[in-house]
Amino acid sequence: MLTIAKTLQVILCIVLTALVLIQSKSSGLSSSLKSSFSMYRSLRGVEKIIFISTVVSGSLLVINSLAIVLLS
Repeated sequence: MLTIAKTLQVILCIVLTALVLIQSKSSGLSSSLKSSFSMYRSLRGVEKIIFISTVVSGSLLVINSLAIVLLS
């Protein structure tokens, strides 16, 4: 069981890293300055799905980390 949890931990780390990199692809210094002066806009479509997937995979990573600590 511990081996499965550790393997899942590695997979979740890779998925979470990829999702964060996809989100931050268009966020350089100039775009962050531009967006700070623009009006608030809501997430739509694929952008919203990626955001929700990032939150879910981060939560699963924390839960899996706690499970590994409790199993060992």
